Amino acid sequence: MRTLTFIVGTGRSGSTALSGIVHAHPDVLSLNELLSSVQSRGFPEGRLDGGEFWRLLADPNPQFERMIRNGVPMPEFLYTRRPGRFATDTTGIPALSLMVLPHLTDDPDGLFDELERQVRGWPDRTAADHYEALFTLLCTRFGRTAVVERSGYSLHRVPLLRKVFPQAHFVSEKQIRALPPELSPLLTEHFDSALVLDRELPLDGFAALWTHLIVQGVARLSDVPAPLRTTLAYEDLLDEPRKELSRLAAFIGVEPLPQWLDTGVARLDSSRRGASRRLPAAEIAALRESCAPGVEVLAVNPRPACTDGPG
Repeated sequence: MRTLTFIVGTGRSGSTALSGIVHAHPDVLSLNELLSSVQSRGFPEGRLDGGEFWRLLADPNPQFERMIRNGVPMPEFLYTRRPGRFATDTTGIPALSLMVLPHLTDDPDGLFDELERQVRGWPDRTAADHYEALFTLLCTRFGRTAVVERSGYSLHRVPLLRKVFPQAHFVSEKQIRALPPELSPLLTEHFDSALVLDRELPLDGFAALWTHLIVQGVARLSDVPAPLRTTLAYEDLLDEPRKELSRLAAFIGVEPLPQWLDTGVARLDSSRRGASRRLPAAEIAALRESCAPGVEVLAVNPRPACTDGPG
C-alpha cells in the first residue's frame, strides 16, 4: 500500500538536505518542491478534466520566472543548471520541470512529455484525485512504494493539505506574509537584482519571523492526529543520524536499508551548526531575545521537523 508524507516547516533549516537523503532511498518517490511549484493554484475547488489538471502542472510559475528573468534564480531551480528545450525567455519553464522532474530523472523533458501524453486524457475528477493518480503513476514509473513531498516555507499549508489529503502523514520544515516597502519592486516584472544579492540580512527580523512561524506552525500541527505526525530536528540528525533516519524511514513506511543509512550519514553537513555563536555578543543577545517565544513553545510541544533554535 502506497503511503503519502509531507515534510513541512519554516525553511532554511536543513530540509533541502533531508530531501536529498530521502530521494536516495530506492523505495521513495521524492517530489521535491511540488507544492512550491504549483502554489495556491494547485488545488482548485470542484472537478477538472485531465487537460485542466495538466495546465496546473505545466504552466510556468510567474514568480519563479521573474526571478530567473532578473538574474536571481534560486539554487533549487535544477532545470536552469542543465537547460533543456524550455527557457524563460522563449517558452517559459513548466512549473513541474523547474524543480520536480530534474530531481527524479536526468531527462526531465522526456518525462514531461511522457506524463503529458497520459495526464491530458484523464477523466473529470477532483484535484485531490488527480494528484493521487499522478503519485500512483510516478510510483509505478519509478518502482517506488512511498511518496514524500518536501517544499520550503510550507508549514502554513498544513490545514490545506489535511483537507485535501486527510490520510497523509506529516514530518514537520518560512512563509513571508509581506515584504518591507523597499523590497516591493521584487513583485514587479523587472527589478534590480541588487535588491536580493547586495542586501544585508536582518538577523533580528528573521528571528522574529522564525518565532512567528514556529508558534503558528505548532498550533496547526497540533490538529493533526498523533499517529499521522512526527518530529525531526536537524541537530538530532547530526547527533544520532542512523537512529533518526531509521525512525523517519519507519514513519514513511520503508525499510531503513543499511546502504541508504550510510548515504544519509555521508550527506549530513555539520559545518554550519552553531554558526550564531560566532556573532558579536550584542547580536547573539538580540537574536536569543527575538527567538525566545518560539523556543518556549518548542520546549513544551513537539518541534516541527528540521527546525533549529538560536545557536
